[in-house]
Amino acid sequence: MRATSLPTLLVCLLLAGCDGAMSVGKVSDAEETAIKRTATAAPNIQPGDKVRVTVFGEDRLTGEYEVDQAGFMSLPLAGTVKVSGLTKPQLEKELTKKFRGEYLRDPKVTVDVSNFRPFYIMGEIAKPGEYQFKNGLNVMSAVALAGGSTYRANTSKVLIQHVGDKSFKEYPMSPEIPVTPGDLIKLQERYF
Repeated sequence: MRATSLPTLLVCLLLAGCDGAMSVGKVSDAEETAIKRTATAAPNIQPGDKVRVTVFGEDRLTGEYEVDQAGFMSLPLAGTVKVSGLTKPQLEKELTKKFRGEYLRDPKVTVDVSNFRPFYIMGEIAKPGEYQFKNGLNVMSAVALAGGSTYRANTSKVLIQHVGDKSFKEYPMSPEIPVTPGDLIKLQERYF
């Protein structure tokens, strides 16, 4: 009886350490290549981003605006504009069309994202929490930004849930794996 209960106890301890509610899948080579390609391009504007709009010669229209959770931004004279998913050049073109009218004949609009959505890091990390996204961020620099991993961390792989994904994907811990705005990053505990 004692031989049976020891393996059962070990299995129970292993399962207790796993997060049963968290769905994890291995990332395919194609998915890894796609996320690397996405990270080299400028991120699309998403809810939670802060956008700096400059309308040359119109100081009262120039300002910083936040994209609401539905993906809209409200601006004077332009009204409410759907901006989620647009690139900076696409938003500049859309705002130029909106501002053009009886008030402005030929508006010159530039757009810059002043703050992207933060990313979150949790698990076996020294300082888990919310961190400001910066262009060029990768998983190793994100871990360093959060104070490094604990001595219990599995430092060979990392779990990432990108915005819009329903589950975490397992990636190798590598400087080639980028972090994108809004990512959830988790370092798991190593077991042996």
